[in-house]
Amino acid sequence: GELGAIIGHEVDIILNLEKPYPPLLRRQAYPASPRPREALEVHIKELIDLGVLRKVGHNEQVEVTTPVTITWHIGKSRMVGDFGALSTYTIPERYQIPRIHEKLTQLSQAELITAMDALKGFHQNVLADNAKKLLRIIFHC
Repeated sequence: GELGAIIGHEVDIILNLEKPYPPLLRRQAYPASPRPREALEVHIKELIDLGVLRKVGHNEQVEVTTPVTITWHIGKSRMVGDFGALSTYTIPERYQIPRIHEKLTQLSQAELITAMDALKGFHQNVLADNAKKLLRIIFHC
């Protein structure tokens, strides 16, 4: 297996609707100016080289797309996906990830906060084939 991969537990995403999916789930890419576009190309290339992403073939049917964009923090670019539309149709897990505003309220008095870089952590979860089809991203290059 791959270093850090969780073997024996595939992450799956189950939607609360059947095909054909509504147009809201097939989102268009966000427009990007030259600087974010260049940063996005770097992130995408790195993820393809790591085997985390792959290009979708022209003969593959794509029913769900999520736009990604670039945010900047202390001069460093981060790729961010807008999964809001997908979340609208996702059956919640038993142990849901809390909403951001709820956690920020709870953390307002915290002295220490831990952050995780998605490139170094989240990609180690093995996705079920169904989940891979629902997590396709789209961007302008």
